[in-house]
Amino acid sequence: MEEVKLMKGNEAIAEAAIRCGCDGYFGYPITPQSEVLETLMALEPWNKTGMVVLQAESETASINMVYGGAACGKRVMTSSSSPGISLMQEGLSYIAGAELPCVVVNVTRGGPGLGTIQPSQSDYFQTVKGGGHGDYKLITLAPASVQEMSDHLCLAFDLAFKYRNPVMVLSDGLIGQMMEKVQLPDYQPRLTNEEIREKYPWATLGKNGRAKQNIITSLELVSEEMEKVNNRLQQKYREVEANEVRYETFLCDDADYLLVAFGSSARICQKSVELLREEGIKVGLFRPITLYPYPVAQIHEYAKQVKGMLSVEMNAGQMVEDVRLAVNGLVPVEFYGRYGGMIPTPEEIVKAVKEKLII
Repeated sequence: MEEVKLMKGNEAIAEAAIRCGCDGYFGYPITPQSEVLETLMALEPWNKTGMVVLQAESETASINMVYGGAACGKRVMTSSSSPGISLMQEGLSYIAGAELPCVVVNVTRGGPGLGTIQPSQSDYFQTVKGGGHGDYKLITLAPASVQEMSDHLCLAFDLAFKYRNPVMVLSDGLIGQMMEKVQLPDYQPRLTNEEIREKYPWATLGKNGRAKQNIITSLELVSEEMEKVNNRLQQKYREVEANEVRYETFLCDDADYLLVAFGSSARICQKSVELLREEGIKVGLFRPITLYPYPVAQIHEYAKQVKGMLSVEMNAGQMVEDVRLAVNGLVPVEFYGRYGGMIPTPEEIVKAVKEKLII
């Protein structure tokens, strides 16, 4: 049965993982996401569902454990925060090249370098532009609430297996640490090895009487064959872009100006919209839920209606580039951001709208 609990975003990730039929979690502690691993250890899912929970010796080890589990057709995941995610980039490139499903949660903190343990959205470029090497994409979901931390994790597993592709849940330290009520999903049974062999013929589960041993690798030494792999990947990404765009709007229908924001910034912007509306300034909020695929066409349509847009981010200006590409010069696109772990206030955003858009 569905349950409602008061919990942190990180705790919601852990609870959802167990309930979505996750086979294995491999991770390493790092602030501000350590509660994911800590909650999983406290819940002891190996006694309830058989799920494996393992603290690896490093982030590099954890992503390669995910690689191995994914090759077997298992529902596997990891979580970390910005510097730890950087250490996983080579493994993510391998997983994408091998066309394997997995889920990675990034509870982002400020940088560059070790930076700060405070919230940030400065990993946007790394996530949606490809932090590792090669022409690959990570399907990326951006939760804006603790409820969405739970919902998006289940969705991430579904998308990962639908497209045989790694999926990133790009959160931040604010949502990871805040507490809200969450309606948790029902328990889904884990698939047996026999069910995996039947459902995912690409999976390698070793030699047995009924299934051959598959070899899963991202290595191809013949250039012509590697080009075929890349062509297949690009076709898959086009399918993702056509079918998986997700977004949310708030008071956009009659808006003269538009705020564009994701995650925690979007939560703050909603209050800014309300404050501006009280002053008679018609502002709406457009929130991308998928950062890849990005809602390019939808933002472009709104650009035909409004006088200008303001991209609000907890970084030095990253998503704003995609907003400008989507708008394609139809209206001005300005930027307002705080970074290094600083969080903008609704009043700061109101002031930025007046100074940057309303002249």
